[in-house]
Amino acid sequence: MVLTSVGKMAGLQKNPSGIRNICILAHVDHGKTTLADCLISTNGIISSRLAGKLRYLDSREDEQVRGITMKSSAISLHFVKCDQEYLINLIDSPGHVDFSSEVSTAVRLCDGCIIVVDAVEGVCPQTQAVLRQAWLENIRPVLVINKIDRLIVELKLTPQEAYLHLKNILEQINAVTGTLFTSKVLEERAEKETVSENISETAPGDQIYDWSAGLEDTDDSHLYFSPDHGNVVFASAIDGWGFGIEHFAKLYSQKIGIKPAVLLKTLWGDYYLNTKAKKIMKGDQSKGKKPLFVQLVLDNIWSLYEAVMKRDKEKIEKIVTSLGLKISARESRHADPKVHLNAICSQWLPISDAVLSMVCNKLPSPIDITAERVEKLMCVGARTFDSLPPETQELKSAFLKCSSEETAPVIVFVSKMFAVDAKALPHNKPRPLTQEEIAHRRELAKQRHAEKLAANQGKELSEKLPSEKTSEVTMNTGDTKSEEEQPAAQVHNTTSKAMKQDADNKESFIAFARVFSGVVRRGQKIFVLGPKYDPAESLRKLSSQCSTTGDLPLVPHMTCCTLENLYLLMGRELEDLEEVPAGNVLGIGGLQDFVLKSATLSTSPACPPFTPLNFEATPIVRVAVEPKHPSDMPQLVRGMKLLNQADPCVQVLIQETGEHVLVTAGEVHLQRCLDDLKERFAKVQISVSAPIIPFRETITRPPKVDMVNEEIGKQQKVAVIHQTKEDQNKIPEGIQVDSDGLVTISTPNKQATLSIRAVPLPEEVTRLLEENNDLIRTMEQLNTSLNEDKKTHEINQKTLDRIKEFKEKLEQNLQGRKWRNVVDQIWSFGPRKCGPNILVYNFEGYKRSVWQCLGNAVKEVSTYRDFDNSIVSGFQLATLSGPMCEEPLMGVCFTVERWEMNKVVDMLSTGSQDSGQGNATELKQNEDTTVTSSCTDEVCDANEHQECSQTVPKSSERICKHKGEIPLADCYGPFSGQLIATTKEACRYALQAKPQRLMAAMYTCEIMATAEVLGRVYAVLSKREGRVLQEEMKEGTDVFIIKAVLPVAESFGFADEIRKRTSGLASPQLVFSHWEIISSDPFWVPTTEEEYLHFGEKADSENQARKYMNAVRKRKGLYVEEKIVEHAEKQRTLSRNK
Repeated sequence: MVLTSVGKMAGLQKNPSGIRNICILAHVDHGKTTLADCLISTNGIISSRLAGKLRYLDSREDEQVRGITMKSSAISLHFVKCDQEYLINLIDSPGHVDFSSEVSTAVRLCDGCIIVVDAVEGVCPQTQAVLRQAWLENIRPVLVINKIDRLIVELKLTPQEAYLHLKNILEQINAVTGTLFTSKVLEERAEKETVSENISETAPGDQIYDWSAGLEDTDDSHLYFSPDHGNVVFASAIDGWGFGIEHFAKLYSQKIGIKPAVLLKTLWGDYYLNTKAKKIMKGDQSKGKKPLFVQLVLDNIWSLYEAVMKRDKEKIEKIVTSLGLKISARESRHADPKVHLNAICSQWLPISDAVLSMVCNKLPSPIDITAERVEKLMCVGARTFDSLPPETQELKSAFLKCSSEETAPVIVFVSKMFAVDAKALPHNKPRPLTQEEIAHRRELAKQRHAEKLAANQGKELSEKLPSEKTSEVTMNTGDTKSEEEQPAAQVHNTTSKAMKQDADNKESFIAFARVFSGVVRRGQKIFVLGPKYDPAESLRKLSSQCSTTGDLPLVPHMTCCTLENLYLLMGRELEDLEEVPAGNVLGIGGLQDFVLKSATLSTSPACPPFTPLNFEATPIVRVAVEPKHPSDMPQLVRGMKLLNQADPCVQVLIQETGEHVLVTAGEVHLQRCLDDLKERFAKVQISVSAPIIPFRETITRPPKVDMVNEEIGKQQKVAVIHQTKEDQNKIPEGIQVDSDGLVTISTPNKQATLSIRAVPLPEEVTRLLEENNDLIRTMEQLNTSLNEDKKTHEINQKTLDRIKEFKEKLEQNLQGRKWRNVVDQIWSFGPRKCGPNILVYNFEGYKRSVWQCLGNAVKEVSTYRDFDNSIVSGFQLATLSGPMCEEPLMGVCFTVERWEMNKVVDMLSTGSQDSGQGNATELKQNEDTTVTSSCTDEVCDANEHQECSQTVPKSSERICKHKGEIPLADCYGPFSGQLIATTKEACRYALQAKPQRLMAAMYTCEIMATAEVLGRVYAVLSKREGRVLQEEMKEGTDVFIIKAVLPVAESFGFADEIRKRTSGLASPQLVFSHWEIISSDPFWVPTTEEEYLHFGEKADSENQARKYMNAVRKRKGLYVEEKIVEHAEKQRTLSRNK
């Protein structure tokens, strides 16, 4: 097919009803890029013979080497069907779990997606993940069951077996969709019920609870994949064929004489053809007949494969003539039968026609965007659509119209920034020369040639006529002159070349975006809205009609920029565009200084930022990076900034230690990021540390049995008491530790005394705190605004309901005498005020709660109130770095059981209150600024707090002197800092009084392996501390699916080792799952006789927890208690020394 011109594409962009924005989603190696190749070949961009071999959209070198896609790339295709022209913006996405963030960026820009499933492997973990992502973004899927040739060639199934296998795969996929649908219906129903309950609370009579009502009434037939709905294509992308059953329905309706509509309903399902009566009957299996699909479709494909593979020339000729195809002699004589097969199939059942027809018929155009999706995109966080300002709500109609009128507001969403080589930009490409330029260059070449000839002739004459010296001199001077000119010209050329090279080496960033409303033009000015932008706040400062051209007041999270270039994305190529109307996917140049990863662009300040992308993978693999030559540090820092912008999932941090850290989603992702850093962004040699493995610290209940499973009896207790006495000797003076772990400690100036106890939280509570991390952060923000007496008009009912529900769940899980009233007494969460640890107050004379936003705020002035922030800050510091190896804590509850303040402090606070309201508030403000400036940053040290807070006494002393009071205030400033340090120490000692444990991050690992390599897979798993959870065999195949958990610490090199040991027959998928306590005690030493007998006096068998703890301590430069040489014995020979 002929290449479509850019002008034609730009024309197609103006008709939104003919546009389809689609992405291809699947598990790794299910054939996405091969399918994309087949679709691209229809536009003449690549040869149909190379489709599947070239992998055109895998433009990176490492993608071609590894054979997997690592980034989303887009291409625009032209498709004609029934005299109607379509523009298909196709986005190919990665299937590897490490790059699932790229899938999120692709899905946001699309209206529909093609789900590709391997006919042999069926539904895999990543298939479920991409279906879930498509569901969350409200985009409609269609299905392609790919690699059907493997059922024929590899598994050697009969057509009947293949039919049952395909039916099974469809059922599995529909089961996943059904689960997503059910959860949504039940959620909506629960919301409706809470509303109706509020209304009908007063209504008398018994309430009958109906469990099934919600699901019965809701229509879900459009959701499921079924060939008779026309949303399933059966294909083999590598062999170039694919079909929907409507193709065969049309074909056979003429032959058999049955209406196409009837055939369409009966070609898939339990129907068979009664040839005598020429009728289609139901119940094929009970009567032992062939289903229609097998008889009319699969049998033909199977017989074609059989004929070509066995080189049966007569049969092949018969098939080719009956189908009316033309096969060239080159293909029919080719040594590889697959080439011949491809030639026949791609003409008989072209995959591109089947897939693109399905896309155009079944997937929505940009005009068909649903109101539900628009509302979901516009509502950030916990806000509901109704709570948005009226100007913002009006924009909904612009979304739904998808209009390209002049008056329509421009709304664009940038889902990611991607880097391209500056040489690949259209204006830097070498363009073909015009006729005039060619003629001009020809003249210049002739001139140079003539000059050279003249110079040579001059030399010959000078040799022949040595007597004519004068002429020779003049000529030489002329030559020298030209020779002098040449070096200058050369210098100029080299400098311009160097400048050009420098420009070529530069990476340009292009925004991967979609226009949702209005027309985007080159050179247009537009607002860039950050993710925290609030339209309600800015509309107070700006008028909704204000333009981007005028001078604007400063609005947080909003800047104004100019769109420098607009590009049509064509896979590896970019084409310049002047304007892009609504409903299209495009590239935008010149945003790299304004957009970090994703952003919303709009000409209207009323536009809200879109909801953030939801990423499936959690970045967990950390490495520290430094340049080999310290002088290259600035390039590395610049390179890391560019990498951070170019990758949607990577995180770039500078730790307190000064290390530059990369956080990535997995090993393959890490490798790609490091390659990019070395070769593209920093262009310097770098040293990479061993992966930094995250751990958490926690405490457990005292164990009931010892290390040899003996019940801990009296003999053990004697040993333990003896041991704890030794431990107590380590605790410094002035700190009391009770037998049940209550730690009492005083501040250095003896003005306050604290008693703190640490208790392990139940597992369910820890999980609940982790899951509701964002909700806790929202609560913290609401409480802060309440404390600062701001109006909280933003709290909507939904958020309050969620907070109430969260509180109820906590109360359900924290029951029993020990946890009585604890939920109401929660003082703070930590670390960073939103972590999985809690601080509880349990002393008289103080009331403060994290549940202030629920309306039970208590405003009272007490001695404690002035200093409570110091206690909270100390707790935040303690939970951020535990005593074992400075890692964050998890699942610990600290209870403050006593807090006594000295009389001097009481006098100080009462004195300052009595001395006049104004001074009291000023003093309070001073104290507040101290606490916030020195305490909100949880990573700073206690000493820093003391230094910061020592600046306040001067001001407070000045106030006291001004009023003629005694200067008690000189102990006020350092006191808050001392309280922070003391709380931190108390929390640490309270932890050490209980049995401490490390928690390791765990991956869930899914491995697909054949039966013969199962043993080797288990060997690798057990060697790396893995634990198998379940193992099941996939129906109709010899493939086992093994589900296991594996510590992140042991996962490096795991995938490579498994592939090596199993000769590539097993490949794992690792996804971060949860945190798990390592059962062994890192400080364990043998104490009883049995333990001495079992482990020996040294107990030098490897303790996994201790090994991990020491490794982390070494990395952080902390003291490690280990001897280099232990129990060395002198060697001696048996023979006598001479």
